[in-house]
Amino acid sequence: MSNAMQQVRVVVANIVAICRRELQSYFVSPMAYLIAGTFWLLAGFFFVAVLLGPSGLIQQAAQADLQGQQMGITVPPVDVAYQFLQIYLGVLGSLALFILPILSMGLYAEERKRRTLELLATSPVTNWAVAMGKLLAVVIFFATLVFPLMVYQAIALSGSSPPMNPMIMILGHLGLILLAAAILSLGMFISSLTDSTILAAIFTFALVLFLWVIDLVAKSAGGWFGDAIAQLSLLKHYNNLVQGIVDSSSLIVFASFIFLGIFLTAQSIDALRFQRS
Repeated sequence: MSNAMQQVRVVVANIVAICRRELQSYFVSPMAYLIAGTFWLLAGFFFVAVLLGPSGLIQQAAQADLQGQQMGITVPPVDVAYQFLQIYLGVLGSLALFILPILSMGLYAEERKRRTLELLATSPVTNWAVAMGKLLAVVIFFATLVFPLMVYQAIALSGSSPPMNPMIMILGHLGLILLAAAILSLGMFISSLTDSTILAAIFTFALVLFLWVIDLVAKSAGGWFGDAIAQLSLLKHYNNLVQGIVDSSSLIVFASFIFLGIFLTAQSIDALRFQRS
C-alpha cells in the first residue's frame, strides 16, 4: 500500500513539474501574449456588440418596451442577462475553435523540431505523466484568458432584473473550459504526430470543426445512426452546459475526448520509443 502511494506521489510530482515548466514557457512566449491579446480584443468587441451595440440586447429590449407602450400592451419582461450569456458564450466557443488549435500545435511538434522529443520518450517519466502535465498547463493558460472575461461579465450583469443565477454563469464557463480541454487534448495528439506546428494547427482545426458541426450531419441522417453520431457533437454538449443544464452525458463526452487525446498521445510517444529502441 505504501509503495503504491509512493508511486502515486512520484507521478503527481512529475505532472506538476512538467505543468510548471510548460506554464513558464507560455508566460515568456511572445506568441502566447499575441494569442491572449487577440482573444481579449475580439471577446471585448463582441461583448460590446452583443450587449450595448445598436442592435444589441439592451437596445432590442428598450425598443420592444417602447413599442408596447405606444400600442398600449404589456410587453413580457426580457431576461437580457440570460440571453446575453447564451449568445456571448456561443461567440467565445466559436473563437475557441480558432485559438485552441494554435495553443495546442506546439505541445509536441516543437519538441520534435528541437529533437528533444526523443529525450522525453526515453526519460523515466511516463508518457502519461508528460501528456497530462502538458495538457494541464495549456488548459490553465486558457483558463487565465477566460477568467477576466467572466469577471467583467459578472460586473456588467450584476444589476440585471430579473437577477441572474450565478450558477448558470459558472456552469457556462465551466463548459467552455471543458470544451477547451477536449479540443486541446485532441490537438496534443495531432501535435505528437508531426514536427510542423502549422500542419498540427490545420489538422486540429479540421478535426474540431468536424466535431463541431457533426450535429448538422446527424440531423440530416436521422434515425438511430443520426442519434448515435449526434452524441459526438461538441456543439450540442457545450450548449447544454451553457444553458445551465447539468447533463451527465455531456460531462461524460467531454471527459471521454480528454481521455482519448491523452491516451493516443501516450501511445504515439510509446511508438516513437519503440522505433528508437
